[in-house]
Amino acid sequence: MALPSPVPITLFGATSPSGQALSELARGRPLVVAGRRPPLPPAWGGDPPPFLPCDLAQAGETGEAPTGLLISFAPIWTFAPWLARWAARNPAGVAALQGVIACSSSSVITKRFAANRYDRDLVQRLRQAEEQLTLTCATHGLPLRILAPTLIYGQAGPLGDRNLSQLRRLLRRLPLLPLPGQGGLRQPIHCRQLAAVALHLADRLPLAGDGPSQPVHLPLGGDDTLSYAAMLRRLQTATEPGDAARRCWLLALPPRLFQVLAAPLLLFSPKTFEAVLRMGADLAGFTPAHRILGRPPEPFPVLPLVP
Repeated sequence: MALPSPVPITLFGATSPSGQALSELARGRPLVVAGRRPPLPPAWGGDPPPFLPCDLAQAGETGEAPTGLLISFAPIWTFAPWLARWAARNPAGVAALQGVIACSSSSVITKRFAANRYDRDLVQRLRQAEEQLTLTCATHGLPLRILAPTLIYGQAGPLGDRNLSQLRRLLRRLPLLPLPGQGGLRQPIHCRQLAAVALHLADRLPLAGDGPSQPVHLPLGGDDTLSYAAMLRRLQTATEPGDAARRCWLLALPPRLFQVLAAPLLLFSPKTFEAVLRMGADLAGFTPAHRILGRPPEPFPVLPLVP
């Protein structure tokens, strides 16, 4: 079935790497950026997209009503309550929308049994925001997709991730990095892949009606599933020849020995201790981006990476 003309998009979270990537992928189609500050001129040239002043922390007021389909890469715990407030104040405006695509996180799944307070609070914020967003959209009859990506990485324009880029900086500083020798599966997704999935669903969401082809909550990963150690080795290989990250020795340890060596962290930072233990946990099995996009798989790492 042929798709209609591209639906207009109001983009929240344009200053995230995925928001920047979506702005680039959506060149030539109707796009408005909503936020507290006007967007910078695009890195690929041309004029910035139209700007809609909007502060998600405020009571839901905007200079003009957002139109078309809303895509949000802003923190879902700020976007969900904003949309609920705006919908309550502007029932006619929300009735004119064509749907909502919001980015959450796979942490709502992978950290649901965390013992430290920081991660427990994060899971609670994510879950409450997802429930509020689902209720708002159901109340107003809006099609909805909540993307729950795992381990977003990569660079779009001047913006880069804070996940694998930090690991690569660590590789540059350390001569040796101990790792659990078994398990630790990961499925990292490039910010451009995440943006492509959101844009792909944007053109199909208004067609979904009452029988969506994808579930409302969509856990999402990249096209490669690989161990934590293999992920770091690929990062090393992707660096320029002579980069200090290539010289770090990845030392695989038996899982019990690795846990014993990590145990002192529990005294200083329970959050860091659990993060280190999760290196050996399998956090994969999510829907790969290529399956939604209908494209060949892209091996990890997808470029560009943060320098």
